[in-house]
Amino acid sequence: MKNNLDKAGLQILEQKAAQIRWELLQMFSHGKAHHFGGSLSCVELVTALYFYKMNYTIDNCTSPDRDRFIMSKGHSVPTQYVTLALLGIIPIEELPTIKQIGTRLQGHPDIKKLPWLEAPTGSLGQGLSYANGIALAARLDGLRFNIFLILGDGELQEGQIWEAAMTTSHYRLTNVCVIVDRNKFQSQGEVDCMMGIEPLLEKLSAFGWRPIHVNGHNFAEICQALDLVNGMQDRPIAIVADTLKGKGISFMENTFKYHNFNLPIDQYKQAEKEIKEKLSSFDRS
Repeated sequence: MKNNLDKAGLQILEQKAAQIRWELLQMFSHGKAHHFGGSLSCVELVTALYFYKMNYTIDNCTSPDRDRFIMSKGHSVPTQYVTLALLGIIPIEELPTIKQIGTRLQGHPDIKKLPWLEAPTGSLGQGLSYANGIALAARLDGLRFNIFLILGDGELQEGQIWEAAMTTSHYRLTNVCVIVDRNKFQSQGEVDCMMGIEPLLEKLSAFGWRPIHVNGHNFAEICQALDLVNGMQDRPIAIVADTLKGKGISFMENTFKYHNFNLPIDQYKQAEKEIKEKLSSFDRS
């Protein structure tokens, strides 16, 4: 389903997001630390990119003119793993191997083990520089495609992000689109308490970007913002998406506790119950 924003199309996206959350939970399971919070907060954003906006399918995923996606906050790459599995690009049976010795599914993106990842983003702050490099290379090669990347809001505390933001604007790399997962928490507390990043929209505008503010769990708003990205607009677009850390599992929402957490069996069962209820609501509709 691509570029379909009617009621049925939106419901398909919502159901896909619920499926991704279910597969994320199954992949993480319990008894081992995983990045629950940030992986769950960006589900709608990743869903909209792969299943609505991007020119990216199992048939063209290695084509030079495919759209690119970079998970700049690399600890949230599990959401991308699940999405690639639902696209049929990696076997869904491989998901439970995450973070095991020898697996292709590392805790942060490893482009040598998994060629469908565009950038190795374990260290925060580097994704936009990487995207700029891809865009400049595409310009030299005469290729036209879009590059999307998700930045964590805590990641915006890195100075390299703002140097890269100047570069994107200066070279008019309008096929680069930033999406900020503004879930307001990082590993050790609230983003704005650790190092404030506001006024974010005004800062992005001052750096030569067109900022757009959306509800990061509302597909209509996300997709309408993504529709503006075509590489031909006058400024690069930055979508600031308000999200909930741990979205979809009530006890994980809006706290940093589950940023990287070893989930006990009782909480795992509770999370399963909540996501099952969400999935079953689509069967009743």
